[in-house]
Amino acid sequence: SSDVCSSDLIIIREGLPVWQKLNVTAFLAGAIAIEFPELHGGRLVTASGNSYMPFFKQPVLVYAAENAEQMQRTFKRAKERELAIGIYPQALFATMNEEDNLKTVAQFTDDEQDLVGLAIYGDSKQVNKAIDKLKYHE
Repeated sequence: SSDVCSSDLIIIREGLPVWQKLNVTAFLAGAIAIEFPELHGGRLVTASGNSYMPFFKQPVLVYAAENAEQMQRTFKRAKERELAIGIYPQALFATMNEEDNLKTVAQFTDDEQDLVGLAIYGDSKQVNKAIDKLKYHE
């Protein structure tokens, strides 16, 4: 309902090259945008009369996980709280198209996914419990 405060955030595993962190963040932000059109803001229109693509209505916060164990812990906690989750496993850096992405993810169970990124969306209180102890990405 509209009176429930919701949060959308992304968790990125430390130790990745910067280009990979940015790539994963972009893919996961896209996943949130696709799944939740109610988060879409209005088009940006300049005084020149030009119209540009909209943003999310609210900030997308980016947190850091120190290692694979912290990523899996956060993933499990988000699933337990029935939050909306997007995943980005390490293996996707070796794929070049959606078909390969889908096949690669399907080869592993949830527990076997080597996660480097997560997107989580839902009730703010539940999201905060899922990301317990994670800090903002620096």
